[in-house]
Amino acid sequence: MFRIGLTGGIAAGKSVALARFAELGAVVIDYDVLSREAVAPGTVGLDEVVEAFGPQVLAADGTLDRPALARIVFADDAARERLNAVVHPEVRRLAAEHEAAAAAADPRAVVVHDIPLLVETGDPARFHLVVVVHAPADLRADRLATRGLDPVEAAARIGAQADDAARLAVADVTLDGSGTPEALRTQVDDLWAKVCTELDEESEADA
Repeated sequence: MFRIGLTGGIAAGKSVALARFAELGAVVIDYDVLSREAVAPGTVGLDEVVEAFGPQVLAADGTLDRPALARIVFADDAARERLNAVVHPEVRRLAAEHEAAAAAADPRAVVVHDIPLLVETGDPARFHLVVVVHAPADLRADRLATRGLDPVEAAARIGAQADDAARLAVADVTLDGSGTPEALRTQVDDLWAKVCTELDEESEADA
């Protein structure tokens, strides 16, 4: 099994890269999806979030009101740390389950862990390859604005993540997300070909 840790700043283009990895045959583990599962209705995670932040973070239907929670944690470092302490252990457990299932199905699987906060909360050394999708912060802010986020909230979300230098420092491979989606997909294709070649060479060496 070949483990890739994929990360990048918000609106850098990471979702485009992840989708292309999936199209090429990778097993993708999306930590944003897992973080929602970790606080789904009926989970201990949701109970702990409500205990930490109060009933105002619950929607009328009993689900987590994510925008309400975001307004709290992106404006307060201590609040964000409390949330991470609740969610991240459960996300890591779920990710390990998904990875184990992928390895059981195919010992040569390429597993891409999509971890927005890999630098902040993860362990880059766990992966054979750390891939960072990079785009300048001002471009990412513009992209967030086109998605309807006001400038203050966009700046808060960008500021809540590791800075570009910290992400680039852990990168084994950097993908340029500042261009078109097609250009980014081409970069993923090139990387995928190299990974497959490496796996083939390892198989031949073990034979």
